[in-house]
Amino acid sequence: MRPHAREADQEWVDLHLSDVLAGLSHALDLTEGHPPGHAERACLLGMRIAAALDLPDDQRASLYYALLLKDAGCSVNAAPIAELYGNDDGLVKATRRANDHRSAARSAIHTLRYAAPGADMRTKLSRIRALVASGAEGAAKLTELRCERGADIALGIGLSDETADAIRSLDEHWDGGGYPRGRAGEEIPLLSRIMCLAQTLEIYWLAGGRSSATRMAKERSGAWFDPELVRIVADHAHDDAFWGGLARPDVRAIEPRAGAIGATDDRLDSLAEAFGQIVDAKTPYTARHSRGVAQLAALITLELGLGADEASRLYRAGQLHDLGKLGISNRILDKPGKLDAEEWAAMKGHPEAGHAVLSRIPLLGDMARLALTHHERLDGSGYPNGLSGDQLALDDRILAIADVGEALSAERPYREALPVERVLSIMSEDRGTKLDESVYEAFERVLPSWHEVIRHEERPELFSPDYPRSADRRAA
Repeated sequence: MRPHAREADQEWVDLHLSDVLAGLSHALDLTEGHPPGHAERACLLGMRIAAALDLPDDQRASLYYALLLKDAGCSVNAAPIAELYGNDDGLVKATRRANDHRSAARSAIHTLRYAAPGADMRTKLSRIRALVASGAEGAAKLTELRCERGADIALGIGLSDETADAIRSLDEHWDGGGYPRGRAGEEIPLLSRIMCLAQTLEIYWLAGGRSSATRMAKERSGAWFDPELVRIVADHAHDDAFWGGLARPDVRAIEPRAGAIGATDDRLDSLAEAFGQIVDAKTPYTARHSRGVAQLAALITLELGLGADEASRLYRAGQLHDLGKLGISNRILDKPGKLDAEEWAAMKGHPEAGHAVLSRIPLLGDMARLALTHHERLDGSGYPNGLSGDQLALDDRILAIADVGEALSAERPYREALPVERVLSIMSEDRGTKLDESVYEAFERVLPSWHEVIRHEERPELFSPDYPRSADRRAA
């Protein structure tokens, strides 16, 4: 985001990108409905297969990052899946992966069970007909959308073309029966073949242990999986070293040192932006929310005279503040009407979910706190902990106002986007009570220029000394 890296970058060269990706992979697990640690466990298994193949260091490095980031595109198909099934997208995804969906009988049972659960028969049959009509072509489109988006994210944070290619073909199968392009055999990149096997092994290992995982791999050898890779798994069926450590995976310990990537300040900004995009892709109604909150938080910080470093920190916090929403069903996020008590309780859980993910990453500890507090209010009426007054630091107050301001400025399932005057009219009712007075005044000054120009820029140079502040931008 910033045109120049800070001097602190030089102090961070010994901090690895893997430390951050391992923690953030738990956010991707949320979106896919996996138990926490799925990507890390799949990474261990995939890297052990790579070791058995004696892959060169550069390939191991590409595979390592691909395994941790394999589900980076997973949020982009969440809304279509929720709409198609009339069910929680995370639940549908998780149960489908634990089921041999290429079996017509098992696929039919899954559809009957998970299409519009609890609905009347007419509604359920309508959903089933839509799923049948969508068929393989629809599945291929959704998979392509997911995999291409994941590959783009990998490239966007500076990972290798080989890593991106591995993510792009993650769901291809050895016999050509996978998605999205029906590639077969060695047309599928080797790293993709390893990843497809590793992620499926993890699911079956978690459900039934190594014997269940090994049996599944043998049953699908030559169909889903490369037979040579399955032979490696079968040869290690009773090898404690191969299966050990999955309960508490330590992926930093297996990072290929030759290809290790440092967690520089600029790279962390790129990663925050990437995960902000992953969150925003979850629903069409938040297509630019994280980016907008980040921009507003940075602008308010600069307007308050707190400096570029603090503004850049708040920018990063804005990108990551809603990470916990990746675990919220799109049946809730996209609901056009009022949420019921159960749905609202689920929605109010997203700050704690985001905090839990970010707390795993010492480098992002302050981001974890801000993810937890962005819905708190000065009068104690916010959530999840009802904090008030001096319990809320200035950065908490800045992010809270940026979050409300962007949300009111954007379209939602239940209303259209509001103009600047209406946004300020609504928020002014809470100034000095729920919202900090001085922060609101700074927000009031920057909102017009943000609304008219800045929010439409892909990467505005907010932290450049030459970038116009609010009054200058309006006069330009």
